[in-house]
Amino acid sequence: MELKALFNLDSNVKVRTRFAPSPTGYLHVGGARTALYSWLYARHHQGEFVLRIEDTDLERSTPQATAAILEAMEWLDLGWEHGPYYQTKRFDRYNQVIDQMLEQGLAYRCYCSKERLEELRQNQEQNKEKPRYDRHCLHDHSHSADEPHVVRFKNPQQGSVVFEDAVRGRIEISNAELDDLIIRRTDGSPTYNFCVVVDDWDMGITHVIRGEDHINNTPRQINILQALGAPIPTYAHVSMILGDDGQKLSKRHGAVSVMQYRDEGYLPEALLNYLVRLGWGHGDQEIFSREEMIRLFELNHVSKSASAFNTEKLLWLNHHYMRELAPEYMAKHLAWHMQDQGIDTSNGPALSEIVSMLAERCKTLKEMAAASRYFFEEFDSYDENAVKKHFKPAALAPLEKVLEKLTALSVWDLQHTHQAIEQTAAELEVGMGKVGMPLRLAVTGAGQSPSMDVTLVGIGRERVLSRLAKAIDFIKGQNA
Repeated sequence: MELKALFNLDSNVKVRTRFAPSPTGYLHVGGARTALYSWLYARHHQGEFVLRIEDTDLERSTPQATAAILEAMEWLDLGWEHGPYYQTKRFDRYNQVIDQMLEQGLAYRCYCSKERLEELRQNQEQNKEKPRYDRHCLHDHSHSADEPHVVRFKNPQQGSVVFEDAVRGRIEISNAELDDLIIRRTDGSPTYNFCVVVDDWDMGITHVIRGEDHINNTPRQINILQALGAPIPTYAHVSMILGDDGQKLSKRHGAVSVMQYRDEGYLPEALLNYLVRLGWGHGDQEIFSREEMIRLFELNHVSKSASAFNTEKLLWLNHHYMRELAPEYMAKHLAWHMQDQGIDTSNGPALSEIVSMLAERCKTLKEMAAASRYFFEEFDSYDENAVKKHFKPAALAPLEKVLEKLTALSVWDLQHTHQAIEQTAAELEVGMGKVGMPLRLAVTGAGQSPSMDVTLVGIGRERVLSRLAKAIDFIKGQNA
């Protein structure tokens, strides 16, 4: 029986890449970079991007992890043309191919007990030989097919596997180094390395971009593809991401999950721009729009060296995008943080106005949400350090005078509120700071805010007048 790929999505597509995470946890930044590189390569070549969920590890895979991966991909806006495909839904296909391979002599049943395999391994180690299966069952026909067994791929014994890695160059592995891989377990379930091969074949994958930890899997997978008569994709193995201390990136370096970065107030544009530069570059350019990434990305500019994650650099990029992106777009991301922090935004300025007011002084959306609370809610206390500086008895006269001026305004806008503050300072013959600083503390509860006219207009007339009266009572109470 001839082996064929199960479906051909579009034979005219020149490039098709895939991202194939295992849903045993969140999507970490290393996985996100792999997804980005695969997505960019497909987009650069007007190809297609496939999303595949490799959930064959039934004990560790969870629906929650799958949902978290999909959420992260959507937040990063890395859309896919095909999928998501789930390996657990394709077991019939894998077993169909394995049965055909058994018929054609490309694979064989192995009945060896764990004890025999362990004894074989120990003998080989004592003789300083590389542990590998000795093909005992290849010619043993004394068993019936219904006895417990695994199925092994009949790996070539001569020659080498040679492939041109798109990042690392020529890689050659002797077949003598490779074992007869188990492709179906005793319980009938196919193994990871085999499922990947059938998937890449069926899905017409032309370029496999993945982490360097898969290099050892590649020659095994190439041999199976060749046995099936399937085309061999181009492989590109990208280096690891390290922490800024040179150690493997982990929780001790801060957030490692993509969605943790959202929770911390980073924009997807900043994270993608940062990740693309972790191992790829175009001259000295640091800032890349999505369109520029697509236009410029090529695998031959991906570095073989490991990259170090630098949170300060990511923060710098985030601040850049917060200042540059349209306030209306930013407001959609800010809304999530407002809700997350329990801030009711129904009574106050539009969130796009908050972005315009605070983008210069806030480096994350989380910080921006916290810093804007006084625009929407009353506060119960003042910043203690600011009170010591700006709520001295001398602040009473400026606050009472500015309250009088603001109350008299018929138009509440930037020009008129600014004039009220200027007139107060002029009439009392004091500097603007003697009016502005106690006024800021009175209406925001804190010692920092955008310029006072912008802040007053944003908070609104009724709230400002009420808070000023409350602050005047507070100072009088302190000095009674």
